[in-house]
Amino acid sequence: MKKKSLLRPVTFGLVLWTVVMLLVTTSISAVAAKNTVEEAEPEKGPHGGRLLKQEGFVIELSIFEKGVPPEFRVWITNNEKAVPPEAVSLTVELIRLGDVVDVINFKPQGDFLRGDLEIYEPHSFVVRINASYQDKSYQWKYDNFEGRTSIEAQVAKAMNIQTEVAGQATLSEVIHVFGRIEPAQNAQRQIMARFDGQIKSMPVSLGQPVKTGDVLVRVESNESLKPYSITSPIDGVVAIKNANVGEQTAGRVLLSVTNLQDLTAEFSVFSSDRGKVLLGAPVTISVNGVEKNLIGEVVSFGSTVQSNQSTIVRVSIDNTSGRYLPGQYATGSIEVDRYSVPLAVKRAGLQAFRDFTVVYAKVGEQYEVRMLELGREAGEWVEVLGGLDVGTEYVTQNSFIIKADIEKSGASHDH
Repeated sequence: MKKKSLLRPVTFGLVLWTVVMLLVTTSISAVAAKNTVEEAEPEKGPHGGRLLKQEGFVIELSIFEKGVPPEFRVWITNNEKAVPPEAVSLTVELIRLGDVVDVINFKPQGDFLRGDLEIYEPHSFVVRINASYQDKSYQWKYDNFEGRTSIEAQVAKAMNIQTEVAGQATLSEVIHVFGRIEPAQNAQRQIMARFDGQIKSMPVSLGQPVKTGDVLVRVESNESLKPYSITSPIDGVVAIKNANVGEQTAGRVLLSVTNLQDLTAEFSVFSSDRGKVLLGAPVTISVNGVEKNLIGEVVSFGSTVQSNQSTIVRVSIDNTSGRYLPGQYATGSIEVDRYSVPLAVKRAGLQAFRDFTVVYAKVGEQYEVRMLELGREAGEWVEVLGGLDVGTEYVTQNSFIIKADIEKSGASHDH
């Protein structure tokens, strides 16, 4: 009976989630369908371009990209006879998402007209053509969309599609290392008797906090038979206790006091990375069992190579909170370079589209691919060298939903 009562809310939750996902997916599909113009495959000409016809006047508009950046080339016939390209005046306007308009003019070359502007990616736009021949004017207009979809704002919110504005970013390159927490080099004091004698009392116990000047041991000198006290030289805790009341001091270490407010993380860095690490470099430290990360800096390097051919890099830790103890395992991210770039995007927003790495730009309720030329990568950021304008709003979280919706529509474009 107990199992039933536990499973019932879980089952209900799964059913509810499934229903929500179905509703959201259906809504996306409906919006996409509403914004997709169903049309037959356009008629193609002998050069592989789209044929546009009007009263016997026919132009073949083709995107040519063999050995050159993509450009428009146009062949013309009138009443099934070839028309000399110089006899036709032609302009093409490409109206892109966000009302960006590229105006392309044409000049005769051989038996065709050649556009004077590179057709940059994405090849997604409304195409508007104006032509004149023998005192007659001709106009055509059609959609040539790719990598574009529409999602209503409320649906995007339900699917947790998040966006940011692309711009300047500071990239921090790090190396990842492993190690453990140790006392700082100057944080330990070994307590010995100045004059050998018998231990009369030890008013401290192992692990007990002590202050500078607190009595740690009282000893009766073997020579003078007079008692004297040994006090703590630092604030800390009793980390080691090697002696007991009634024993002889015998020139040995009786106690060890460690200041736990100043600790060191000792990380192993291999030779391939050692030259990148500088004194004072900031380090983010994660300690097992502690939720909050630490920020420290490199304070020193080991003077020898360990058996695994790594070198010790020491990082200072402020432990005034008392959360950390010597011996805890830790991981670190040591910053080895930091630089600003004029344009970067978050790695989480990247997707694959055809042969490109892309992000999805957002304009209103429409989303469209932006093919990126990428540079350096560091942490969550990737530098953008081309394909995206500063100030573009783009999808940073759950971009796979946009990709899936676009792939489902199967939209293609002219070449």
